[in-house]
Amino acid sequence: MAVLVPFSTIAEMFDRLTAKLQNEERPALMAKSEGSYRGISFKQLRQDVEAFACGLASAGMKKGDRLAIIAENRPEWVVADQACAALGVVTVPVYPTMNAKQTEYIFRDAGVRIAVVSNRFQYTKVSKFRDAVRSLELIVLMSDRSEVTDARVASYQAMIERGRLFAEANPEYLDLSRKMVRGSDLLTIIYTSGTTGEPKGVMLSHLNLATNIISAASVIDFGPTDVILSFLPLSHSFERMAGYYTAMACGGTIAYAESVETVRDNMLEVRPTIVTTVPRLFERIHARILKKVESDPPMRRRIFHWAIRVGRDAASARRRGVVNPLLSLKHAVADKLVFSKLRALTGGRIRYFVSGGAALAREFGEFFEAAGLTIIEGYGLTETSPVIAVNRNGNHKFGSVGQPIPGVEVKVADDGEILARGPNVMQGYWKQPDATSHMIDRDHWLHTGDIGMLDAEGFLHITDRKKNLFVSTNGKNIAPQPIENLFLSSQYIEQFMLIGDRRTYLTALIVPDFDALREYADSNNIAYDGNADLVGHAEINALIERNITTIQRELSSYERVRKFTLLEKPFTIEDGELTPSQKVRRKVVEERYAHLIENMYKMGRG
Repeated sequence: MAVLVPFSTIAEMFDRLTAKLQNEERPALMAKSEGSYRGISFKQLRQDVEAFACGLASAGMKKGDRLAIIAENRPEWVVADQACAALGVVTVPVYPTMNAKQTEYIFRDAGVRIAVVSNRFQYTKVSKFRDAVRSLELIVLMSDRSEVTDARVASYQAMIERGRLFAEANPEYLDLSRKMVRGSDLLTIIYTSGTTGEPKGVMLSHLNLATNIISAASVIDFGPTDVILSFLPLSHSFERMAGYYTAMACGGTIAYAESVETVRDNMLEVRPTIVTTVPRLFERIHARILKKVESDPPMRRRIFHWAIRVGRDAASARRRGVVNPLLSLKHAVADKLVFSKLRALTGGRIRYFVSGGAALAREFGEFFEAAGLTIIEGYGLTETSPVIAVNRNGNHKFGSVGQPIPGVEVKVADDGEILARGPNVMQGYWKQPDATSHMIDRDHWLHTGDIGMLDAEGFLHITDRKKNLFVSTNGKNIAPQPIENLFLSSQYIEQFMLIGDRRTYLTALIVPDFDALREYADSNNIAYDGNADLVGHAEINALIERNITTIQRELSSYERVRKFTLLEKPFTIEDGELTPSQKVRRKVVEERYAHLIENMYKMGRG
């Protein structure tokens, strides 16, 4: 469905949309408070945004100034963001998981004047470097029941009240500010997570995002009757553009999950129709389902696997447009016995999931499609606002990231690198012209750093990151990502990182699914006190080795894992091993576990 109102800036989108929908009873946003979800109407949201914008204006914020937002997903994030858009103030979103040193770098680099933070924990983090960042004048605290006495700190509610007084004295100020905002004006600086070196600030204009929203909405079916569950960080360009801006521009209701850990429960409470997510969610759900099935009696296991086969056949037949009566009957039985129960785990109203941020393994897409849960996979970069290509509902191809969205050109260079061009391509990197010219060539093609190909039907397939491609000592080029995705389908594997660049053979660091290992250990009388005992046990290692051998049968000999090491703790964002979108930072992990990696090669091929 198309967006509900025309717009060329984010300020225009919000102003026109909330004016159109302000008399509707349904909520614009939903958040959990005191044990239950409560809605915020379009009218109330509009009033809060206008008051907060005037509060910022009273504090001296003007067009082009930078304001940082450090908060978990919540309505106040949207209020702060839209208030800035209305004033022409540039938002600098910061992941709440970043430490003080990383946050200080961003504040210094961007010249942040005001920081809006979610709670005392984030306030304390910023306080550590507040005096060292000369540009920082004020910290606004979203959640605080205690009295604020520091003149350089204000509560969120105080800013709202301050804004109302400012609006009474300056009734035309905000409308004039909105009219002064142009599409070419800078909307936001989003700092890339930076797998190596310091992060770079991606400069995105109002027009960059506006064109991307309008194009995406023309091919992805969002609408006023949809409820979108939001749990990926709003600091990430994918969630901000898809699960926030596009959902809002199409008139949907956005509900915020309490946290990543509570998504399963929140889906049952909210009963969303659309969820924007990353492949990791599907990997976890898939593993959980298989674990439950394996503990079922033999007859139930047979029914489950029969149902999945029927679901796959039915999905394939639908794509060909030839579903025979017998298959329809079988599918109806499979749906009643198995699929309806799986869909109930998501709240029972899901129309589809939108997956981005990383590649989705084909087997997960096919598995969930068989169960009647469609996953629409897309592709993009922060530097492209972010969507470049997306599968359409009813016209998708698993293993691909879909076709380019309207207005975006895609081509593949001679070396296999994917290039993109269009109005969604960033203005450049903040204060880094050399890095910008390295990324965007003279003909305005952005070099994505991803390797891939376009098939005969125009579907884009991503092979791997250009810098991640391995070259073995015998000259073989190996793309690690497809191999890693293959192993993630195992019920015993939680995280998997392939090693092998400039090596004679491949090895792997594996974080096992400890719940699955404990079940196996308990049923096989294997004694253990904790994770360290499990990963060190010979029988557990033998189990994983058998599992790996089975999974990699179809791989070429040079693509097979010869040695592996089980790790006793998972890779995390907090430890710097994962990016906020759950991608493994290979360099960090390789440095941290260098001794284990070297041991696998010292031990010989085996």
